[in-house]
Amino acid sequence: MACPVLRSAAPLQVQTRSAPSGRSGVDGDKLSLEDSHGNEKETPMANALGYVSETKSGFEGALAMMILSATIRIEKNAEKAEEAQPDYRIFAGETSTEIGGGWMRKAKSSGREYVSLTLADPQIGPRRIYANLAPVKGKKGRHVILWNPKD
Repeated sequence: MACPVLRSAAPLQVQTRSAPSGRSGVDGDKLSLEDSHGNEKETPMANALGYVSETKSGFEGALAMMILSATIRIEKNAEKAEEAQPDYRIFAGETSTEIGGGWMRKAKSSGREYVSLTLADPQIGPRRIYANLAPVKGKKGRHVILWNPKD
């Protein structure tokens, strides 16, 4: 008996690139974050995985990691029916491959809402990447994707 052939969606279209040198984050933006005492502090974007801009349906921008670069769309999940389902769906590349989801969360210290992201795709690597969307200080409608290591 022959084994069935499994077919999957087209692979994520990405560009490899060398790491940026001599600068903070993807393009040197700074972010205003709260420290453990609730005080705001400005931080260089050392943990930035990319940047997005607000759109009517969510966000659009790019992942720009050390060896991976891809356009992404973060869209509101119009089909959300249960609390466990993501509030946003994340699509990448020209083929719009779904690579993750985003959930609305509330910061414990400030009470501000933010989007917590989970990214997973073979092109990214064997482990999931956890990140948060945070506004870039002084750039209305622009957000940074901040790496949030879980280990």
